[in-house]
Amino acid sequence: MKNLLLFSLFSLSFGTVSAQNTYWQQHVDYKMDVSIDVKNYQYKGSQQLVYTNNSSDTLKKVYYHLFNNAFQPGSEMDARIQSIKDPDGRMVNKIKVDGKEIKESRIKTLKPNEIGYLRVSNFKQDGIPANAKEVGTILEVTLAKPILPNSKTTFTLDFNGQVPLQIRRSGRNNSEGVELSMAQWYPKIAEFDFEGWHADPYIAREFHGVWGDFDVNITIDAAYTLGGSGYLQNKNEIGHGYQDEGIVVKTPKKSKTLTWHFIAPMVHDFTWAADKNYIHDVVKGPNNVDLHFLYKNDPKYIQNWKNLEPKTVQLMALFNQTVGNYPYKQYSVIQAGDGGMEYAMCTLILGGGNFDGLVGLVAHEMGHSWFQHILASNESKHGWMDEGFTSFLEDYSMNEIAEKKEENPFAGAYKGYLSMANSGKELPQTTHADRFDENRVYSITSYSKGEIFLTQLIYLIGKENLMKTLKKYYADFQFKHPTPNDIKRTAERVSGAELDWYLTDWTETTNTIDYGITAVKENADKTTVTLERIGRMPMPIDLLIDYNDGTSESFYIPLRMMSFEKANPNPAVKRTVLNDWAWAYPTYEFNISKPKTAIKKITIDPSGLMADVKPDNNTFEVK
Repeated sequence: MKNLLLFSLFSLSFGTVSAQNTYWQQHVDYKMDVSIDVKNYQYKGSQQLVYTNNSSDTLKKVYYHLFNNAFQPGSEMDARIQSIKDPDGRMVNKIKVDGKEIKESRIKTLKPNEIGYLRVSNFKQDGIPANAKEVGTILEVTLAKPILPNSKTTFTLDFNGQVPLQIRRSGRNNSEGVELSMAQWYPKIAEFDFEGWHADPYIAREFHGVWGDFDVNITIDAAYTLGGSGYLQNKNEIGHGYQDEGIVVKTPKKSKTLTWHFIAPMVHDFTWAADKNYIHDVVKGPNNVDLHFLYKNDPKYIQNWKNLEPKTVQLMALFNQTVGNYPYKQYSVIQAGDGGMEYAMCTLILGGGNFDGLVGLVAHEMGHSWFQHILASNESKHGWMDEGFTSFLEDYSMNEIAEKKEENPFAGAYKGYLSMANSGKELPQTTHADRFDENRVYSITSYSKGEIFLTQLIYLIGKENLMKTLKKYYADFQFKHPTPNDIKRTAERVSGAELDWYLTDWTETTNTIDYGITAVKENADKTTVTLERIGRMPMPIDLLIDYNDGTSESFYIPLRMMSFEKANPNPAVKRTVLNDWAWAYPTYEFNISKPKTAIKKITIDPSGLMADVKPDNNTFEVK
C-alpha cells in the first residue's frame, strides 16, 4: 500500500510539471499481464496503454518498437553486423574459411527455436480495431480515429514472443548462465516530441522512450527469482528475499508458478531478469533508497558482490551530491545481460572480472540513471549527452572514492579522443548512432569526446561553474528530454560566458583544437612570445611560465567571442590577464617582463584539459 501511494503521488506530481512547462511530453500508462513458459523460452501477454497527447499535433498514426524481431537471420541488425568494419565481438563467431579467420554474425546462424520475435495481434483503439502492420522491428499503426491535442486514447493488444539466445543486451542463457535477461521485451510505443516521431529500427544502438507509469504482472515458474524496474507490490506472497522481516510467505510451496506484481512510476522503460540461482540482498542507500543486488550463487562471484554493496551506496551518495537526488526509492544491480546496460531503476551487468572493474561498471551504469533515465536526451541523435556525461560522472566519482587520487582522472578520455581525431576517421557528434562506419569511432565520439565536452568546460569557465552547471541542468531539465542547446544555455546562465561557438565547433563539426608556441625571442630586458592557432576551433589560452629561480607565473588570454574572463584556476600562482584573442587572427604576441635567460619553460594549458590534438608544440623549453 505504501508503494501504491508513492506511485500515485509520483505520477500526479510529474504530470503537473509536464503540463505546466514548455517542454511538453507525451505520457503513457501501461498495464501488462504476461506469462512465461520457461521450458521453451516463449511468453504471451496482454497490454493496455493509455496514451496522452500533450502535443499540439493531431496524431493519425502511432508506432511501436518490436525489439526482439532484430534477433532473426536477415534482420537489419544481422545485416549491420555483416557489413560494419569492426563488429561487436559479442555478436560474432570467429570461424575459419580456407584457412582464414572471419567473423560471422551470430544472428545469421540462429535456429527457429533460438531466434527472438515479438508479434502483436488484436490491436484496438478504444475498443475499435486498428490497422497494425509489422515492419521489421517497428509496428506501424493507422489509428481508428485521430488523437486530438490534449486528449487521451486507450490502446489494447495481445502479444507473444520468444526470448532469443543472448546476442546483445537481452536474451536467454547469457555467458555467465543467467537464464532470462528481459530487456526490450514488450511492444513499446515510440517517442513523439517537438521533432516528430522517433521510430528508429533496432540495429543494436541506443534507445529513446516515453515516460509513463507501468503496472506489470509477470507469471513465471515459482523457482525463479526476479529483479528489475519498479516496486514489487506483493513481496510477502513472493518471498525470494523480498518479504518483510517476520512476515510468513503466503504462497504454498507446492505452487508451480508465482505472479510478480511490479509498479514503476514515471519511467520510460521496464526491464527485468530472472534466474533460479540468484542470491538477493537488499541494502539501504542514501535517502532511504532500497538497493537490490541479485547475483549468481557461485563462489567465484559472491565475495566481490558482497564487497560491491557498500561501494554502490557510496557512489549513489556522491552522484546525488554532484548532480542531484535520485528520485526513486529503489535501484537494482542485477547480474545478467552481456556486459553493462542501463535501464529504468536497474542495470544488467556481467558479474565476473576483478573487483575494481565491477565497481567501475556499476559506477557507469548507475550513473546513467541520472543522465538517461531522468534527463533522457535522445541517445540515437545525441549519444554523447548520455554516454559522455555518464563517463564524466564515472571518472570523477571513481577518483573521489579512490585511496590515491589522479591529478587528471579524465586522461583516458583525452587519449581516446586524440587517437580518433588524428586518425582521419572522425565524424561529427551529430551523426546518428546507427550511421557510424566503425563501432570504435562511435564509441570514442559518444563516450570520450562527450566526456571532454564537460571537462573542457572546466578549462573554459572553471570547475566551480561546471559543477553548478551540472546541478542546474539536472534540476531544470529532468523528465524533459533535453537537447544539446539546453546544456549549453545552462552553462551560459551559470557562468555568463557566450558558448554557442563551443557547442557548434565541438559537436557539429570535426574542427580540432591545435595551438603552438612558434617563437620565444629576447626583446631588450623582456621576452616576446608568439603563439599560433593552427586548428580551426578557437579556445582561450592558459599559459604557465616556469623560471629558473623556481618561481612561476601564469598568463590568461581570453577568447574574444566568448566575452568572458575565467577566474584564476590556481590562485597560488600570480596571473596576468592579457588582451583577448579574436579567432580571425592566426597569431598572437605578448611580452614577459623578464629576459629569456630567466625562463625555464613555457606551457600552453598546464591542466591538460584543453583537447589540443598536437600537444608536442604546446611547450617550449629554453636551453
